[in-house]
Amino acid sequence: MPTTHLLYLHGFRSSPQSTKARSVAARVAARHRQVTWWCPQLPPSPQGAIALVLQGTADWPAERMAVIGSSLGGFYATCVAERRGCRAVLLNPAVDPARDLARQIGEQTAWHDPAQHFFFEPGFIAELRALECGALADPGRYFAVIAKGDEVLDWREMRERYAGARIRLLEGSDHALSDFAAQIDEVFDFLALA
Repeated sequence: MPTTHLLYLHGFRSSPQSTKARSVAARVAARHRQVTWWCPQLPPSPQGAIALVLQGTADWPAERMAVIGSSLGGFYATCVAERRGCRAVLLNPAVDPARDLARQIGEQTAWHDPAQHFFFEPGFIAELRALECGALADPGRYFAVIAKGDEVLDWREMRERYAGARIRLLEGSDHALSDFAAQIDEVFDFLALA
């Protein structure tokens, strides 16, 4: 069944202005104009981010929706896919953000606009723990693009977390997937957009 609704979830300190988000938006606009596309600016609160996304996609047909998530957005995308039973593409997804982001508590700046500040609160770690969803109900609904050259997250943890899913393991690359243009065709093939 073709995908008619596509959600993109950016990573920590990122935004809808990320290179990957803009690349996906441009591809959807050029080749899949009938697809409903949404890439919201996520709030710093994990609970707030998931609430925003679930509310914003509540009337989307689960069998015709898909989600792409990068880094922390990959963790969120997994939460959404498990709750909605939809397809998900994960780009260097965070596996244990509660552990990893515990070092980021405090004042933060937005990656694409350093003039924008937000405070990452200690309570957000518990919110991340509460969103952990265990084993994947159907690994076949997932496609993970994982870079061995990721300088932020451990590629081995990502590969293990998404065992059984379709995985594109890149020998080099980096956390931002600077070579995303070389992966985008396979991502869109998996998404099967209308």
